Amino acid sequence: MNISIGVRNPRTGQVDYSITPPTPSDLAEQCRHLRNAQIDWQQGGLKARIEAFQQWKQAVQVHREELIQALVADTGRLSVSALEVDSFLGSLDRWCHLAPDFLEGEERNTAIPFIRIQQTAVPYALVGVISPWNFPLLLSTIDTIPALLAGCAVVVKPSEIAPRFVEPLMKAIATVPALQSVLTYVTGAGETGANLIGQVDLICFTGSVATGRKVAVAAAQHFIPAFLELGGKDPAIVLKSADLELATSAILWGSVVNTGQSCLSIERIYVADTIFDQFVEQLVSKAKTLKLAYPTVEDGQIGPIIAERQATIITDHLQDAIAKGAIVHCGGKVESLEGGLWHRPTVLTNVNHSMKVMTEETFAPIMPVMPFPTVQAAIELANDTIYGLSAAVFAGSEAEAIEIANQINAGAISINDAALTAIMHEGEKNAFKFSGMGGSRMGAAALKRFMRKKALLIKTQAITDPWWFQS
Repeated sequence: MNISIGVRNPRTGQVDYSITPPTPSDLAEQCRHLRNAQIDWQQGGLKARIEAFQQWKQAVQVHREELIQALVADTGRLSVSALEVDSFLGSLDRWCHLAPDFLEGEERNTAIPFIRIQQTAVPYALVGVISPWNFPLLLSTIDTIPALLAGCAVVVKPSEIAPRFVEPLMKAIATVPALQSVLTYVTGAGETGANLIGQVDLICFTGSVATGRKVAVAAAQHFIPAFLELGGKDPAIVLKSADLELATSAILWGSVVNTGQSCLSIERIYVADTIFDQFVEQLVSKAKTLKLAYPTVEDGQIGPIIAERQATIITDHLQDAIAKGAIVHCGGKVESLEGGLWHRPTVLTNVNHSMKVMTEETFAPIMPVMPFPTVQAAIELANDTIYGLSAAVFAGSEAEAIEIANQINAGAISINDAALTAIMHEGEKNAFKFSGMGGSRMGAAALKRFMRKKALLIKTQAITDPWWFQS
């Protein structure tokens, strides 16, 4: 018997929605149908897939407001929800434009005059996507879109914390029969995700390191590829030559957008000691101008804490830092307002790497700022982490910033800006250390991950090969 799962509204704290996960047999049957439909989807060709995508885009535009409101109910924030929908729509067009160049096969001669290679690629039949709660729509489609264009069928299991968007999205998908047959969303918790891994040919997962490890082990047991995008503890380095007005504005946005609930948030800030006090003063002044999106969703810029369990982690990190000597300049605590959990932008100083807030993923609008005496010290501090997702460097010249960026162990470095991978998806990058595993989900490589390369080695002359046995 399927048991429903209650879903909490992050603004009210009330459970006002529910989902019902599929049984293992139901899930297996859905996957069987997707596999069968994938054959026609692949054989129909890229042009037909692009046409289906354009129909999907039009259908989503019809349901745009309903989708935004579902995301607002999922996450408690409005402007980021609208941006999320528009980013998703933009990605449909971007991939439709890019795919023809990346999916064309090639034929070439080889070093052996009578052997020619015809290079092709074959899509994985069924791709599974397990996505998180912080950007429910965008992170459920960032892998789904290129996989579908590559010719795969896709089944998505979004987070049980933020599943409301699935209903309006499925309405849009249902208006495109060709797409409906190869794309579905299944709701459920960890057990459903675990069952999904055993049904697919490739799994994409976005989430915590702890869960990512389990996904990697399960994928290995089923002998399928796993692409993992995991946690981050992204550093920002601010050199004495940096434009402080620009740096403080960029870091503030990169730290607190979506209430800091992003793996690419700036979570630790290293500032040259000669400009440290001035930097902190400007950052605190700007942070204090931001307001909670309360009592209505139209108010302020800072939404609620989406996942109730995250509030416990945030409080633990703050208490640990304060107990070890950290100074709170603004914010500094989780607030409960009419059942919702909130956290104002918080600036901390007198911090160090003995504190959880400097070493573990906090996922909150908290900005711990630490001075550094030399550039080499800043680089060492930035690299003193188990993570390696993204980073930022601010300097008076592009060349100065790039020189430092090249020494940071992270997959994407924003130069004189912060968290640019939230906006720009063109640059190919790999996660370093425990921040992930597998190919880039951005740039051309994001599409090619979903295809297995195939080479036809063609003999062009009816001659005796010189390496054959001679009679």
